[in-house]
Amino acid sequence: MASQDFAASTGAEIDVAEAERRIGHHFSAPGLLVAAMTHASGARHRLASNERLEFLGDAILGFIVCEWLFREFPESLEGDLTKIKSVVVSRETCSRLARQLGLAEFVIVGKGLASSQSVPESVLSDMFEAVVAALYLDGGMDVARPFVERLLAPEIGKVASGELGSNHKSVLQQLAQRDFGLTPTYEVLAEEGPDHSKNFHVAAQIGGRRYSPAWGRNKKEAEQRAASNAINELAGTPTTPLPKT
Repeated sequence: MASQDFAASTGAEIDVAEAERRIGHHFSAPGLLVAAMTHASGARHRLASNERLEFLGDAILGFIVCEWLFREFPESLEGDLTKIKSVVVSRETCSRLARQLGLAEFVIVGKGLASSQSVPESVLSDMFEAVVAALYLDGGMDVARPFVERLLAPEIGKVASGELGSNHKSVLQQLAQRDFGLTPTYEVLAEEGPDHSKNFHVAAQIGGRRYSPAWGRNKKEAEQRAASNAINELAGTPTTPLPKT
């Protein structure tokens, strides 16, 4: 088969069984996996590298994430979805997930890169996308989709919950409308300080449930913090009270 010929052309040997175990898939065409692990510097020629697989994997990864976001955030505008996607499928995220799976030790590189103390992030990121393509070619979307969703669902959750700079009020509204058919409201519980420098204590509420309040230097900041508390409580994550600012 073409994929097996590809693996033989690299002249490289990796522990395929262990790599498969970490990825969570047994390849019917293991040459695809070896190909995905082969950087251009470690290939006998450019077509024997993972560059073509990386090209395909980038598109597959983007499609799966976009479909997930479209389905899970029906009230979000295109711009908001794009912001989340840009973080979730970034080079930083892909390289970190490759390290998380322990795939760095399987990457096949040339002598120059092999002498480095660690594999460059760009190499790991490209390899991760190539692995996505290899999974797709070996087993279709039924194999590629669960792999991507298993790894990236927590990343999407982090971005959506505001850990990476999302709008907490917007995210809470989406969650509340999706799960309860309600729109959150915000109540000022207390005000402290002089008129020119007031602190506000605000709580978010969905239906009859009020969530942990938060202080802010203005109503907008307090509402954002209160929304963040509500998101954490909905997710079952402990809320750490924030001090007055």
